[in-house]
Amino acid sequence: MRPQAGEPAPDFELQTDAGNTVRLADYRGKRIVLFFYPRADTPGCIKEACGFRDDYLAFQSQNVVVLGISPDTVRAQRRFRERYSFPYPLLADADHRVAEAYGVWEGKQLFGIPYKGVARTTFLIDEQGNIRRVYEGVVPDGHSQEILAELQLARPERPSAG
Repeated sequence: MRPQAGEPAPDFELQTDAGNTVRLADYRGKRIVLFFYPRADTPGCIKEACGFRDDYLAFQSQNVVVLGISPDTVRAQRRFRERYSFPYPLLADADHRVAEAYGVWEGKQLFGIPYKGVARTTFLIDEQGNIRRVYEGVVPDGHSQEILAELQLARPERPSAG
């Protein structure tokens, strides 16, 4: 079952493309864009990940961490990151344990053949570790901009000087 807005984001521990171990809890106090993609270096995943790369400075300016996750190996993630110069970590979920915890490991079909894989889904997680929004059925092209627009609308008001 997929966690929904208002629920705590399932914690996890995974290796990054650089081989470092990270936990979701390591990012407490920051907003997180956690995007699940089906497979490194495939057309839709390239579009989606490059969108986050191209908008990365805008996410940083709002103190937002971007993390990409797929059921690829550390090695495959490293090659993908190096090939496209992603400034954010890619997390290897080769046993799809985290995808299952987030409810994005599901049945699919390719040419009529059933298989299991990642449903392209993004979770916006707040500073306290709660899910603020779930983006399901993500269209890779423009997805990063969609999230940025929401983040900018939700920016806290700053007191006026005066």
